[in-house]
Amino acid sequence: MMASNIVLLCSLDTKPREAEFLRDCIEAQGATCIVVNIGYGAPAKTDRTISAAEVAAAASSDIDDVRSMKDTGAASTIMMQGAIICVQELLREGRCDGVVSFGGASNTTLATGVMKTIPAGIPKLVISSAAAIPAYAAGYFGSRDITMMHAVVDISGLNELTRAFLKQGAGAICGMAAASDGPVSPDASSRLVAVSSFRFSEVCSQAVMKELEDRGYSTIPFHAQGVGENAMENLIGQGLFVGIVDVVPAGLSEQLLGGNRAARPERLEAAGKLGIPQVISTSGFDMISCGPIERRDEEDRLWRERRLAERKISVPDRFRVEARTTAQEVADIGHLVASKLNRAKGPVTVVVPTRGWSSLSEPDTELYDPEADAAFVPALLKTLDPRVVVTKAEKSLNTKSFGRLLARTLDEMIQA
Repeated sequence: MMASNIVLLCSLDTKPREAEFLRDCIEAQGATCIVVNIGYGAPAKTDRTISAAEVAAAASSDIDDVRSMKDTGAASTIMMQGAIICVQELLREGRCDGVVSFGGASNTTLATGVMKTIPAGIPKLVISSAAAIPAYAAGYFGSRDITMMHAVVDISGLNELTRAFLKQGAGAICGMAAASDGPVSPDASSRLVAVSSFRFSEVCSQAVMKELEDRGYSTIPFHAQGVGENAMENLIGQGLFVGIVDVVPAGLSEQLLGGNRAARPERLEAAGKLGIPQVISTSGFDMISCGPIERRDEEDRLWRERRLAERKISVPDRFRVEARTTAQEVADIGHLVASKLNRAKGPVTVVVPTRGWSSLSEPDTELYDPEADAAFVPALLKTLDPRVVVTKAEKSLNTKSFGRLLARTLDEMIQA
């Protein structure tokens, strides 16, 4: 087995002894450790290091200028940008089999910002006392494959606890790198397809996957709760998929309207940039996720500004509360979807069911509103590029027959 190359992201201006200890622990495992100094305080002298000056220069800045900045946020951004460029160069050279960092909130924010640009499959480990802070933790790893190790004390100074945690972290990142096959890449024979889904479209999405698998594809489902959609976009961008059936693109509408399942503003863009075939439907555009139900009585801003208490509401449980979207909101979603799909370099088909967009908005259910649904297609077509195909189906979305239709549509696009 070849020795691994482990990249250590650290601030040598504040924690040189700790960094050297972790580097030595990594190299004691038989790996090579490449230290990237992302600290911009006092100059540091450590061997085998990409210096802070080199990191700043990679971002077209001078380290002395960075050190003189009063805006620490701007200085950190420059160092993050430079470190991203340095690590990407190491990846191209085949000298990055894993990445590790340690520290508190500031260093963890900077280091994970770098890690988020590294392909899935390359191990990424953060040893941090901030791992258990609920308000921070999800932002650190987001939709990326970043592993966080909770250092229950601040990694400041070398003592019995910090040595133990750093030594364990060295073992963890070296073991992960040894077990990794590198960036996840598609198997030529697997023909991977991404499929978005959530509870209210589950019958449809399961039928999509079965039909595609019967046709020789492998499918990977993504939970359309915001973070799952972001992960899907990330992996699409990594080139893993030959196509996508986006049953529930609602992270886009939730972001527009302020719902709980909001994805990034870049939702519905990755597949278009790569030019892979896309089949898009409308599940989730019929609702705004606005739980828990207590928000209704607490002068919550979303409930107040969108007057949700006056709408049709579905309450599967106190946390999952869905308010019906209005015709105007559905039209706004249509315009936004068109703006996204117009940029696509590859084939796109939008398939719109006419008998409800989820199990909550079929006939005789709480959110059934065909008049609101009907606002989508005219708004979509108003600015949509004629290259994008739009079809209607006289079906309810959350049915096996509609799922099979979506799968057949994608297969035909890929074969073409």
